[in-house]
Amino acid sequence: MKYRQLTKEQFESLHNEFAQFLASQSIDVKEWTTIKKEKPKVAEEEMNIFSDIVWEDVLTKTNYLEHFSETTANLFKCEDNKIHRIAIKINWDINLLEQKGFEWLMQNPMDNSVDIFMGTKNYDSDRNKEIFDLIEKGSSISKGEIFEYFNQLVT
Repeated sequence: MKYRQLTKEQFESLHNEFAQFLASQSIDVKEWTTIKKEKPKVAEEEMNIFSDIVWEDVLTKTNYLEHFSETTANLFKCEDNKIHRIAIKINWDINLLEQKGFEWLMQNPMDNSVDIFMGTKNYDSDRNKEIFDLIEKGSSISKGEIFEYFNQLVT
């Protein structure tokens, strides 16, 4: 397995897609029920294959990620061959996880208490694996508005 198995909730929200996936392998509902009961390892493998397909599709379409903590923000732009990062550190008692703290940052991005660092690197290995790793470490897929806002301020 390249990534991780989807959660129960993710499988439930992708119920129709999973049914189509099974149908593409000539597995109907009755047969799937039998497989789950009598061959749980085969059922697990089918779920793993489907999970990898879903993750691969989602990760390939991912262009931006963001990760916030109380005093830092890491914003990523994921291109085909390289990833750009804007790291923001707040040097006073503010919580970016709260609406008030986030709004303060967006209104005061050039304040003396705000340090902004930028960097770009080529992917060390597989692009989608690196993006997946960032998601597993707490990053969220975003539309990139915050990245582009700070990118325009500092370039």
